[in-house]
Amino acid sequence: MKPSLIVITGPTASGKTRRAVDLAKAVNGEIISADSRQIYRGMDLGTGKDMEEYGDTPVHLIDICPAGYKYNLYEFLRDYASAYADITSRGKTPILCGGTGLYVESVLKGLRLPEVPENPPLRKSLEDKTLEELTEILAGMKALHNVTDVDTAKRAIRAIEIQTYYQQHPEAARQAEPHPVKDALVIGVEIDREARRARITQRLHSRLAEGMIEEVKSLLDSGIPADDLIYYGLEYKFLTLHLTGKLSRQEMEQQLEIAIHQFAKRQMTWFRGMENRGFPIHWLPYDLPAEEFTANVISMAEAM
Repeated sequence: MKPSLIVITGPTASGKTRRAVDLAKAVNGEIISADSRQIYRGMDLGTGKDMEEYGDTPVHLIDICPAGYKYNLYEFLRDYASAYADITSRGKTPILCGGTGLYVESVLKGLRLPEVPENPPLRKSLEDKTLEELTEILAGMKALHNVTDVDTAKRAIRAIEIQTYYQQHPEAARQAEPHPVKDALVIGVEIDREARRARITQRLHSRLAEGMIEEVKSLLDSGIPADDLIYYGLEYKFLTLHLTGKLSRQEMEQQLEIAIHQFAKRQMTWFRGMENRGFPIHWLPYDLPAEEFTANVISMAEAM
């Protein structure tokens, strides 16, 4: 295959995994997950792992961290690089599959984040500041493209710590400069709004019937704090609020469904932004027959 990397991306419920598996079988490939929540063990139904879809196709970066952990972009890029090197060393084709736009775009940018040590005096000086104050400090140090940097005070302090380190160590800042991947083929699974909404609704009801509430209850019973599960958002947020008595079953289902629809819309906004930022996405219809979808991707790869 001519591209050094094939990416299969798209919004939630578009059928990315099935497409990536079909492609992997056709091109002697292995899949690297670009899903920010499927890396957690025990979070299966809520993250839509659908492991049965992979069959005997190898997949990397799924189930690599315990639930309750807060995985970050630095760790993803480190683990992605390791998986990519492993796959290519065995003559296989790496296929990055997932809908976490930040992960996908960071890979395509060739972003490399050096390891930054903790700075205890700096942390101490920031510990009493509000999230709003921390956000203002960080905004004065860099453009806030990554909103996850400021979704909690802890993350904001870490982001300030990193930027401070870069200011003090210019060589690390240079190392962190992106080196775009010029020969990647990015495929988007295109699904119209109404079909996407119908699939999201159907999938939510199926997963609730399959035991998604029980899955979240099991995580809470294992000792994971409710706030840690709420942090993961979507299914884990609303099911935890239901199980802790803050939402009725009906309220949970209604609010969760709305939130997933909003999430899918934000994903599409990110993908359009990627295209505007110079990362072309070749969109193929979600309902294209499997063999035709795969043949289209292979044809595009061979034409590069």
